[in-house]
Amino acid sequence: MGAPPATPAADRALARPRRRPAAAVAALAALVAVAAGTLFDLRTPAPAPADAPAAEFSATRAYEHVKVVAAETHAAGSPANDRVRAHLEQTLRGLGLETSVQDTVAPEAGQLSGAAGGTTLARVRNVVARLPGTDPTGRVFLVAHYDSVQSGPGGNDDAAGTSAILEAARALTTGPRPRNDIVFVLTDAEEACLCGAAAFAAEHPLAADGGVVLNLEARGRTGPVIMFETSRRNAALVGAFGRAAPHPVGTSFAVEVYRLLPNDTDFTAFLDEDFAGLNSAYLDGGAIYHTPLDTPESMDRRSLQHHGDNVLALAREFGRTDLDTLDAAHDATYFPVPGGLVRYPGWLTWPLALAGLLAVAALGWAARRHGRTSLPRLAAGFGLAAVPLLAAPLTAWLLWTAVLAVRPGYAELLDPYRPGWYRLAVVALAAAVLFGWYALTRRAVGPAALAIGGLGWLALFGVLLAVVAPGGSYLATLPALAGALAGLVALATRIDGPGPVVAVTLAAAVAVLVLLPTVVLLFPALGMGMGAVAALFATLLGFAALPVVDLLHPQAGGERGMAAARARRRGALPALAATAAAVVFAGVGLTVDRFDAAHPIPTHLMYALDAGTGQARWLSHETDPQPWTDGYVDGTERVDDEFPGLGDAELRTGPAPRADLPAPRVEVLADTRAGTERTLRLRLTPQRQVRLTTLHVDATTATVRSMVVAGRPVPVERSMVVAGRPVPVDRIADEQRWDVGLVFHAPPPEGLEITLTLTPKAERVALRAMDASDGLDALPGFRPRPPDVGVVGSHTSEMLAVAQTHHL
Repeated sequence: MGAPPATPAADRALARPRRRPAAAVAALAALVAVAAGTLFDLRTPAPAPADAPAAEFSATRAYEHVKVVAAETHAAGSPANDRVRAHLEQTLRGLGLETSVQDTVAPEAGQLSGAAGGTTLARVRNVVARLPGTDPTGRVFLVAHYDSVQSGPGGNDDAAGTSAILEAARALTTGPRPRNDIVFVLTDAEEACLCGAAAFAAEHPLAADGGVVLNLEARGRTGPVIMFETSRRNAALVGAFGRAAPHPVGTSFAVEVYRLLPNDTDFTAFLDEDFAGLNSAYLDGGAIYHTPLDTPESMDRRSLQHHGDNVLALAREFGRTDLDTLDAAHDATYFPVPGGLVRYPGWLTWPLALAGLLAVAALGWAARRHGRTSLPRLAAGFGLAAVPLLAAPLTAWLLWTAVLAVRPGYAELLDPYRPGWYRLAVVALAAAVLFGWYALTRRAVGPAALAIGGLGWLALFGVLLAVVAPGGSYLATLPALAGALAGLVALATRIDGPGPVVAVTLAAAVAVLVLLPTVVLLFPALGMGMGAVAALFATLLGFAALPVVDLLHPQAGGERGMAAARARRRGALPALAATAAAVVFAGVGLTVDRFDAAHPIPTHLMYALDAGTGQARWLSHETDPQPWTDGYVDGTERVDDEFPGLGDAELRTGPAPRADLPAPRVEVLADTRAGTERTLRLRLTPQRQVRLTTLHVDATTATVRSMVVAGRPVPVERSMVVAGRPVPVDRIADEQRWDVGLVFHAPPPEGLEITLTLTPKAERVALRAMDASDGLDALPGFRPRPPDVGVVGSHTSEMLAVAQTHHL
C-alpha cells in the first residue's frame, strides 16, 4: 500500500466544523453543564429540623448532643471526658438499649507510638450499647470516638460522629427491630493511641465473631462525607453502600491512596482483627483540625446531616442483610456520578487498562491512515505532552511556595482558613500551562497528534495505576478509552459535520464525570501543600478535552502573513486568560484570607522541667518560629536524653523559669534477683492531673527482658532509636541512651503498677519518669497569646512535661 495522501494543515484535527465558533460554544456549554451537575451532586444535604419524623435522622436533634460532647476540651482520662461519657451512657440507656462501659488497659493500634520511643498503652472506658436483632446473621457496629485532643474541644472530631450515632440509635429504636444486632461503640483514647478501638475489637465479647464496622470521623468542619477506606474484598460492601446510602460519595482511588499512607483511625484497630467495614469522614475546613477552633459553632450541620443520613441508611441495610454473603472475592472499582455510584468488579481493571492502550494505538493508526497525522508527528505529540504533565504540578508548587513566602503561617495548617481562591488559582494555573503548551505546539505538530499524544499519556497512567493502585486506574483508563473511541467515530464521519464535534464532546464529558470529582476532593484531602497533585489530575482532564479545546483556536493552517499573526494571537488568548485568572485568584486569596482573631496564626509551644536539676525549657517544633514563639525560643537542640518521651526530633528551645511542679513518683513494691536477672515491681504515680506518663530505662545500666504493665504483658522491642535510626541494643555506646520505654495515656490517679525483668549492667538501674499535662497559662514567664495568635493542631501543643531520673 502506498503512503497516505498529503493533508492540508487545516485538516490535521479530529473535528473541523464549518461553524467553528458556534460548535465551540455548544461544546463548552455542554461540558459546563456536565461539570455543574457533577459538582452539584457533591453537595451536602440540608439539615433536617428538630420536628423531622422520628424514623429519620435530624442534624438539628444531633447537634444538641454535639453541644454537650464538645462543650469543653475532654482528652482521655480527664474529668471533662468523664462528664461526656456520663452523657453518652444516660442517652443510650434512655433509649432502652443494653448499655455498658468497657473499662480496661489496652495497647495502641496502628503505627502511632514511634514518636515517643516506647510501647504505648492507655486506660480506656468505651461506651457500648446493643440493639438486639430478631434473627442475627452477625453484628453491625457503628463506631466513633468520644474523646478529644488536648488542644481543642473536638466539635467536629469527633463530636460529629458520636452525635450522629446517638441520633441514629434513637431513630433505629423507633421502628421495627433489625434482623442483625446493631452495636453502638463510642470509643475512648482514639486521639492518644486508638487504644479504645483496639480494646474493643480484640477483647470485647460482642466483637468476638467480627462483623461489619461503620466508622465515622471528621478532619475539618464542612464538605461532603467521603467514604474513603474499606476492608479488603469490598465489592459486596461497596454494592450496599451505593445501593443504600442516600448520598454516596466515595472513590476506590481514595481507598488505594489511604492504604498507601501511614494514617490511622479507629477503623485500623478493627481491620487488624479482620472485621469488614467502611470508614467515612468529611475533610474540608482542615484549618481548625485539632485546634481550639474546633467548636460546635464551627460545624457545618449539612455535613452532620450527610453523616447521619448515610450511617442510618447503612445500618438498616446491613441490619437486614445476611452478613455471611458480604465477603466478596475482590475489590470493586467505583466513583460518584450524578445520581449515584458507578461500580464494577476490580478484576476488570487490567482488561480495561489494556483496552485503553489498544484503543489509543488504533486511533493513532487510523488517524495516520486518514492522513490526519504521521508517525513522527504522533511521536512528537506524545513526547511534548510530557511538558504540561511536569509543568502544571511544578507551577502549582511554585505558586504555593510563593504564597508561603507571603504567609509563612500557612506551613502549620492543613489548609488555609479560606482555601477556595487558592484552589481556583491552582486549577487556573494548570489550565494556563495546558493552553499555553497547546498554542505553542499546535501548528507545528497538529491538533490530532497532540490529542492522541494526550490520550496516550492517559492510557499509560491507567496501566501504571493498575500496577500501584488498581482502584485508581479508572481515572485515566476510562477517559483514554472514551477519547479513543470518540476519535475513531470522528474519523469515520465527515470532518466538517456535527458528528466529530458531538463525539469528542461526549468523550470530554466522560472525563469530566470521572476526573472532576477527584480534582475537587483532592484539595481538602491533601491540603494546598500538595495542590500539585490536583494540578496533575486537572492536566489529565485537559488532555481528554483537547479536541474541544481545539475548537477555541482558528483552523490549524492555511493563513499567511497578518492572518497568521492574528491566528497566533487568538490562539494565545485562552492561556493569557487562564494566567490572568490564576494571578487574580491568588491575589484575592491573599487578600481575603488574612490572620485575625477569628482566624489566628498557629503557633506551637511546650514547657519541659527536669525536676532533678531544676532546669526548665520552652520547646517548639516550629521550624521558622512566628514572632510570638520567637519570644520564647532562641536555639535548636534535641532533648531526648532528658525527655525521651518527647522523641528525638530537633526542637526550638529557650530557657524558662522553674515552676513548682512535682515529678511522677516511682515506688519500689518488690525487688528480687534470680541468677543474672533482677525483677523490679514498681508503682508509677503522677502527683498532679496529667494526660500521660512515661518510663524509660537507661540502657547503660540495664537491659529490659520483659515488662508487665497493669497486669498486661507488654512486648519488648530489642532495639531503640538513636538519631532517628533503629540501633541494636548491643551496639549502643556507653553513654546515656534510653532503652525500652513505656508511654501510658490516661493513667489512673492511684498510679500504675509496672514489673520490669532486667539484666543489670550496673549496680544501680536508672529509670527516667516523665508525665505531661496541658495548659501553660499558670506557668511563670508565660505571656498569653494575642487575639490573632492561635494554637497549632498538634498532640504536643500546650504540653507541660516534668521528668526526673530515679536510681534503684
